[in-house]
Amino acid sequence: MAGEFEDEYSATIDDDLRETRGALFDDTIAVLSPAEPICLSETATVHEAIQCMLSLRQAGVLVTDGSGRLTGIFTERDVLTRVLGKNLEARRTPLADVMTRSPEALTARDRVAYAVHCMSVAGYRTIPLVDPDSRPIGIVTVNDVIRWLAGLFPEEVLNLRPGDTLKKPQDVDAG
Repeated sequence: MAGEFEDEYSATIDDDLRETRGALFDDTIAVLSPAEPICLSETATVHEAIQCMLSLRQAGVLVTDGSGRLTGIFTERDVLTRVLGKNLEARRTPLADVMTRSPEALTARDRVAYAVHCMSVAGYRTIPLVDPDSRPIGIVTVNDVIRWLAGLFPEEVLNLRPGDTLKKPQDVDAG
């Protein structure tokens, strides 16, 4: 009987792993439900950017030119390292002085796996999404990826309390 149970259990795990692997390689960024981006010009101040970020609860703003094309990104990390860390005045500092120019951007058709790669290897926590004309259409964050990953886990994993462990069917107990 234990052999049958282990076979069913192993088959379920194998199916779950295949499904997760398939999702990693097949799902596109569109499944992450990217947020609408906050877009500001290079002349907007850091203070304006921070106020927008706070009011819309976003980790960054995308900076666009007069044609609406992506030219930069300004994130909460930039607030710390490029503004506060250098004692700049937020109300007087334009985004052009502290943004990351020409950030790597993806499209909604790119694979989630590539976004994970960018976040892991390059250290990005926020990635702009653009249309074929380089106009911002969304923004993806590490939190979006984590939510998506959590959806791939079996319910038993998501409902674990701190300190709980998954019971392994091959472990025999008295109950």
